[in-house]
Amino acid sequence: MQAFLAVLGLVVLVVVGVAGVYGVSLVVAPRGTLRVGPYLSGGRPREHALSRFHVRWYAVTLVFLAFDMEMIFMYPWALVVAEVGGVALVEMFAFLGLLMVGVVYAWRERAFRWV
Repeated sequence: MQAFLAVLGLVVLVVVGVAGVYGVSLVVAPRGTLRVGPYLSGGRPREHALSRFHVRWYAVTLVFLAFDMEMIFMYPWALVVAEVGGVALVEMFAFLGLLMVGVVYAWRERAFRWV
């Protein structure tokens, strides 16, 4: 019975939270804006929805995905590194070295320049 009450309390908390966010949105949102805008909380977009992005964002996205994959691989590694020992440590440093080669390449290609 206590587990049921805990789940019920969590559901009530989520419903109150969602209702609270909608209530704040109704109070704070500017009036007279486009109500069915595709993004920007109903504000009018400055560009067309199908506008093109600068090519440098693709390189930044690929670097982000590489480091995102690093975090996905590091979590299971951290769980077993004590059991496996030095081999796991060497493998992780080899993996990080490979990622560093990608970062150096992106840096050399000026993927991180914002101007």
